[in-house]
Amino acid sequence: MERVLDVYKRPYDKDYPVVCMDESPKQLIEEARQTLPMKPGQEAREDCEYIRNGVVNIFMANEPLKGKRFVDVTEFKTKRDWALFIKRIAEEKYPKAKRITLVMDNYNTHNASSFYETFKPKEAKKLWDRFEFVYTPKHGSWLNMAEIELQVLNKQCLKQHIATMEEIKEQVEAWKTHRDDKNSKINWQFTTKDARIKLKRLYPSIHN
Repeated sequence: MERVLDVYKRPYDKDYPVVCMDESPKQLIEEARQTLPMKPGQEAREDCEYIRNGVVNIFMANEPLKGKRFVDVTEFKTKRDWALFIKRIAEEKYPKAKRITLVMDNYNTHNASSFYETFKPKEAKKLWDRFEFVYTPKHGSWLNMAEIELQVLNKQCLKQHIATMEEIKEQVEAWKTHRDDKNSKINWQFTTKDARIKLKRLYPSIHN
């Protein structure tokens, strides 16, 4: 935990950007019956029944100090999907960065094997070396600022019923563009000092 908090204290450096990454499922929901539009003196009416059209995965990466984010909607969240998303971060978003610090959780696809199972060894090693991976502790995913971005995305954009993957991609891209244009940032204030006070029970006790 303290390593993650130390990373968050680093000043902005375009050569060594700090990026947070997380992922979340989104169920595709189709209305079973057409919504009745609002009329004078009558609210819009929606039927409580719906049709499940499967689940898609949403990858989220954000650079907190710059107020920018990168989102990708995929059909699955396999090792290959994760490896391709990380490659896009490196090559499309930070092609000139010397090293990218990536904060993420310990999900079983978030490791070197994903690169080597997706790319040839030379490319996998080159991509792995572009990053410094910082993992949040077990049960400590709340330390990942990308999780906060996903919560904002779900609240502002994905709370409604969306039936298709294509529609989700359109909605997510519009949300990302709007939030980027506003230069929306996360005001992270939780520090190591705070942790040692509020989470005192998690620290070992030393007795003489």
